[in-house]
Amino acid sequence: MNGPVTEELPAGEPAVLAIDGGNSKTEVALVAGDGTLLAQVRGDRSNFQGIGMDEAFRVLDGLVATAAREAGVADGELIARHTSACLAGADLPDEEQLLTDLVHARGWTSSSLVVNDTFAVLRAGVDDDGGRGVSKYWGVGVTCGAGINCVGVAPDGETTRFLSLGAISGDWGGGGDLARESLWHAARAEDGRGPETELRTAVPAHFGLDTVRDVTIGCYQNKISHTDLHGLVPVLFEVALHDDQVARDLLLRQADEVANMAITAARRLGLTQAAMPVVLGGSILTTQHPLLSARLSEQLAAGLPAATPRIVDIPPVAGAALLGLDRVGAPPQASARLRACYADSPVAPLTSERPTKLAVQAGIYE
Repeated sequence: MNGPVTEELPAGEPAVLAIDGGNSKTEVALVAGDGTLLAQVRGDRSNFQGIGMDEAFRVLDGLVATAAREAGVADGELIARHTSACLAGADLPDEEQLLTDLVHARGWTSSSLVVNDTFAVLRAGVDDDGGRGVSKYWGVGVTCGAGINCVGVAPDGETTRFLSLGAISGDWGGGGDLARESLWHAARAEDGRGPETELRTAVPAHFGLDTVRDVTIGCYQNKISHTDLHGLVPVLFEVALHDDQVARDLLLRQADEVANMAITAARRLGLTQAAMPVVLGGSILTTQHPLLSARLSEQLAAGLPAATPRIVDIPPVAGAALLGLDRVGAPPQASARLRACYADSPVAPLTSERPTKLAVQAGIYE
């Protein structure tokens, strides 16, 4: 039920139902076998770990039905040949299998496969045509949005990954941790236990409050939600541009964590000297804060000297669609056509140029 689909792919007919389900949003795309984007819709988050399985599939059902209507799929027909779903929360192999079974049971397509959403980031940032005896895509991918995760794929298809379950699995980083650390440092600066930082005034100002104490009480009383708290990350990015040492140290630590994950994944696969892409996704990285980017470039150059860091420049749902096109045996031209629907330029290299303030503020945890 979940094996590769190898039948001929009629041009213009839906071949891949692609899903990117994340912590803040969900995107669904329908793609023809020749790479034509037939429909794309966006909706609420669908990470079952945060909202429960029933609510997650309510979101997915609605978005898939909308995409099918937009693509002109008749009621009662299979929506596409294959479902390629890259979902946040699919952290363990048994979770991937469970979600694959549940997705397939919806009857959307004749085959289905669910993998962790970091695989979509990796696929989105690598070349579309592998060589003889080489996996269709390989390299290391790191996503740093609400949280942080990393996967590696070797040329022979061997994979490595991390649990990425948060602090209990040794992880640190992403918007959730950066926001909490920003509040922590602001609180200690205000009560005298920590060094002075511009975060002391910037954090309460972001919420329209007078003191960090007011923010802390708002969080304690659930008047400020975890989602609201994530809005402190753009504040942190801006303060770091003012040479605030506390803010700078947080971004340097984030860069070190991303580099450490990427280098470790490459070492596990014996790829530390390989000429390969290191694909970086998630809003913390795609914003390309100059301090974070410069430190990350430095660390990756030291640990993976032949690698090429790349910031992914197409959305993760496109990566899910590319995985689906690989699965149904579509030619490289189909991948190129799909990419052209999303971007007019190749994958961007990592840069440490200063972003605009608007770009910093736009970096909200995809």
